[in-house]
Amino acid sequence: MVDARVAQFRDQTRRYLAGELDEDAFKPLRLQNGLYIQRHAPMLRIAIPYGVLSATQLRGLARITEDFDEGWGHFSTRQNLQLNGPTLESVPDILEQLAGLQMHAVQTSGNCIRNVTTDHFAGVAVDEIADPRPYAELIRQWSTLHPEFAFLPRKFKIALTGSPGDRAAIHVHYIGLAMVAMPDGAIGFDVWVGGGLGRTPILASPMIESLPQAELLNYLEAVLRVYNRHGRRDNLYKARIKILVRALGADRFRSEVDAEWQALRADEARGRPSGPGRVSEAAVAALVSHFDPPDYPVFDDVAIAAAEARIATEGKVLGGFARWLARSRQAHRQPGFTAITISLKDGVHAPGDCTAAQMRAVADAADAFGFGEIRVSHHQNLVLPDVRIDALPELYSRLRRAGLAAANIGLLSDIIACPGGDFCSLANARSIPIALAIQETFEDLDALFDIGELELNISGCMNSCGHHHVGHIGILGVDKQGESFYQLSIGGLQGPTARLGRILGPSFAAEDIPDAIERLVRTYLGLRESRTERFVDAVQRLGIDVFKEAVYAYAD
Repeated sequence: MVDARVAQFRDQTRRYLAGELDEDAFKPLRLQNGLYIQRHAPMLRIAIPYGVLSATQLRGLARITEDFDEGWGHFSTRQNLQLNGPTLESVPDILEQLAGLQMHAVQTSGNCIRNVTTDHFAGVAVDEIADPRPYAELIRQWSTLHPEFAFLPRKFKIALTGSPGDRAAIHVHYIGLAMVAMPDGAIGFDVWVGGGLGRTPILASPMIESLPQAELLNYLEAVLRVYNRHGRRDNLYKARIKILVRALGADRFRSEVDAEWQALRADEARGRPSGPGRVSEAAVAALVSHFDPPDYPVFDDVAIAAAEARIATEGKVLGGFARWLARSRQAHRQPGFTAITISLKDGVHAPGDCTAAQMRAVADAADAFGFGEIRVSHHQNLVLPDVRIDALPELYSRLRRAGLAAANIGLLSDIIACPGGDFCSLANARSIPIALAIQETFEDLDALFDIGELELNISGCMNSCGHHHVGHIGILGVDKQGESFYQLSIGGLQGPTARLGRILGPSFAAEDIPDAIERLVRTYLGLRESRTERFVDAVQRLGIDVFKEAVYAYAD
């Protein structure tokens, strides 16, 4: 199917370049293949389903960036990879090479169901109920080229989490799924619908609790049918499902979905299924088998203790190792292993950008120290999910040589940012220079560790691709009579207790943003109850007025 799509799009591109197709005819064809026309060049968005890559695929992506772009790619908050500089003529060749890697760009754009996202620690996290990836794959298979949902009122995003900690931000998605353990030990889902950021940020509303896994696709089908039937197509700004849920009210929307769901179940019971039908236990078992854990070597307590002792020793002599490990290491369900997050926020490249050489370094590390697998996080970093703890010093040394050993995961300089006005034709302002200026202001690692956990998100426009609404500090680029200004919000939060940030006040000129952030941080440090109180928790406790006064007294 993917090969046929590539051949089809090659001919469509040829006809467009020959003048046989006009722009209006070509636009939906290119969008179906992940191709946008941005400010300076086409942008191709490559699908990375639920953020999982093999080392072979990552090396292939490195080669593609060198052959068809400028030798780097941008990992997005949707766990995809974007190429910001290919020529239109080269896109069919890129798609052909992607197909050779078992990859594609199908449904990465357009008004369809986009890439299903999940926890970047899926399958290895100690706190998860079960691995969510088989269910993400189930949804991917159901939604790919779904005939009813290829031309929805607007694009549609689904996320699911297997952890109560929710590292997939399900409450700001159109459909959010939280896996739960049913009384009989089976897997079920709490379903949330109608979340989203952008021009009108809204947190999702609860729809149903403990939905049996057998009914997952039927229920999703019902939600999409109600949206497809009632969603606005006459107004681009009112077309998303969050607006429909708000307009109808969560209770009425829930009732409409339930009626559609029961109709689907009744049709299936009569032997005339009109939807995907119940998901069998055999189908789930087959999917789960594709995500069986690797053949981990067994480390006994003595070997683990020896490895930890070596890590402690290396932390004293290997420059920067201890701090890098403190920020990058994640607990693992398998004794003797850990997951390592690799920061793509080095203060040199734009947040989320990765060079071809760095991609190869990560791929090599995945082969050398794990099982050849890499994850993409919605924080725009990369993850090695299975690293032997006895290999951590050598891994750090390799990553440091590749410029990938920044010890800032979860700290202020670990910024989420969209490409902004440097690339995107929709942006009101540039995001990348603001991110780099803030990173330069807060480059002292001692100061970053003292500040502690602080998420800063930047969006170049109201579309909120940088998720600024849920950043502990959010920055939004706005246009004022042709000039770029930046609005600050504080107090946003992702996770199970998600909340939207509150706007601090009037916007700032670009050159004033680093000082404004510094003022916010200084106020927090002076008022926190202890070194363990996070910035976002201090905002919740104190309110925004004290921060507003500090920032705008300085601005005046």
